[in-house]
Amino acid sequence: MKTKTYTFILVIFIFILSMTVSAQEDFKSYRGFVINELTEEPITSAKVEVENHDFSTVTNNEGEFTLKIPRKLINAVITISYLGYENKSLHLRNFNEERTRIELLESSEKLSEVNLYQIKDALSLVKNCFSKRGENYMDNSMVMTGFYRETIQRGRRNVSLSEAVVKIHKEPYTSNKRDRISIFKARKNTDYSRLDTLTLKLRGGPYSSLYLDVMEYPEFLFEDEQLFNYSFSLDEPTSINNRYVHQINFEENEKNNSWYSGTLYIDAATSTLLKANYKLNIENRKLAAKMFVHRKPGSVKVYPEQIEYKVDYFEKNGKWYYGHSSAMLEFVVNWKKKLFNSRFTLNNEMIVTNREETAKSNLKKSNYIKPSIVMADDVSGFRDSNFWGSSNIIEPEKSIQNAIEKIKEKLD
Repeated sequence: MKTKTYTFILVIFIFILSMTVSAQEDFKSYRGFVINELTEEPITSAKVEVENHDFSTVTNNEGEFTLKIPRKLINAVITISYLGYENKSLHLRNFNEERTRIELLESSEKLSEVNLYQIKDALSLVKNCFSKRGENYMDNSMVMTGFYRETIQRGRRNVSLSEAVVKIHKEPYTSNKRDRISIFKARKNTDYSRLDTLTLKLRGGPYSSLYLDVMEYPEFLFEDEQLFNYSFSLDEPTSINNRYVHQINFEENEKNNSWYSGTLYIDAATSTLLKANYKLNIENRKLAAKMFVHRKPGSVKVYPEQIEYKVDYFEKNGKWYYGHSSAMLEFVVNWKKKLFNSRFTLNNEMIVTNREETAKSNLKKSNYIKPSIVMADDVSGFRDSNFWGSSNIIEPEKSIQNAIEKIKEKLD
């Protein structure tokens, strides 16, 4: 049972962005980068959002972002936030279209025992967190718009890129129903000549990222919610968006095969999970290979070497919901008659930028994609010149962006 659980969540990944596509001219793009004020190092996955409006994005691995917002919001205020840093709010007039530099200062606030409610039992805190899903998280159906990306790299070279604007019919966190996804627009490009005669594909597409929602799908991390199979411990407290937060480290007790470990960030006042970072520790390569690799030539050995996940939750009107997630899988490929091996890195990411409460989805069942989808095979390519419209995108690595530009040139 555990092997099936691991395989399901690890072979599937997804990302979410805004689905409301208006005329391109009604929106304006603002570019910038977020760095540590003292070290000037880029801050990855910092949230950039428009206050009191449903427009947001996150920074990429180089701290860069692109934010598209309606031109009519000339008096908008933009808030930038990240775990362990003080929030910063800037008026839109302080931004430019090219490259705005934003510096965040690490939070130095000392958290007292009173503020932390004197929590000493980490396991009880985690149990309380899951018991309050109906109270702390969205309790009605919602249609979300999202942006999803998955990439494959061989060494440092990009060989495959798939992106999609998706609609997610999100069920309440107390519901037993599964969330559903439809693809609004998608594009892809794969250079099979760089795949070392081996074609790597990710199964699951946007569902993979969605299933990283620990609060909606705890069984994919804590199998069948069996928390007693894990050890939990309190780490130093921290602050997220001016909230006092417990850091709970966890790891599986059974370590004979592959096992999870990571950190949960739980709000001290409400016992709400705000984010989670975790990884799959791989000690048995043969078993790990069976979990992730379904078909391969007999002359090659393929096994995962590093697997990491992240999920963040956003808040609106006192309720929390899935907002952003990412996954990274690193594989090593050994050929019998080759001296050197090949290393492949598979990434996927999804961010929610728009949401609408609804009692019933207006999509037909035939419009929903299957959780077994393979984006590289099942979506069409760059066919729409106005593909992105008003959607905010997660800026990719420069090399991937260059690849996209080249593809556009060929199509033109």
